[in-house]
Amino acid sequence: MSIENPKTAYSKREKIQDEFEGSKGNDVYTPEYAIKPLLPYLKKEQMIWDCAFGSGRLAKHFNKFGFNVVGFQNYDFLKIHSEDIAEFDIIITNPPYQFKDQFLKRAFEIGKPFAFLLPLTTLEGMKRSKMFRDNEIQVIIPNRRINFEIPSGKKSAWFATAWFCYKMNLPKQLNFVELKRE
Repeated sequence: MSIENPKTAYSKREKIQDEFEGSKGNDVYTPEYAIKPLLPYLKKEQMIWDCAFGSGRLAKHFNKFGFNVVGFQNYDFLKIHSEDIAEFDIIITNPPYQFKDQFLKRAFEIGKPFAFLLPLTTLEGMKRSKMFRDNEIQVIIPNRRINFEIPSGKKSAWFATAWFCYKMNLPKQLNFVELKRE
């Protein structure tokens, strides 16, 4: 019987993944620069709904650029009835990745424009592929990874993300953008 070296068995990648997906895995904060690729496609008079509001950090970023955002900490996007949804024009959020399929399905059911910041691997999978084809999803793909902030204070991103957009009138289905980190 061989004993595995714990240093090789527990890679840096797994350690970061544990912080993202562990007990506080949904506490991942989007840095301000991550929203900049969306700004040219938004109108200031649009009401943005951050349906995964969390700490409200994403809303603060949009407010800084003159946009109005509605969001509530205890709003369950996946269970809320249509008549209880706040008045809004577009949904923009960084949803919990473990629920990405449910968030996408629900957003398509609502039928309004949306932009979700999701792992680029969200393009994979037969069910999502069909959902994206049927709904003509558009994607804004940054040229670099976003360094999300996690409660431990570390900034890390071992995976690429992109803005998955619906009904936003982007110039193409795949839009490659330069992302500048501040």
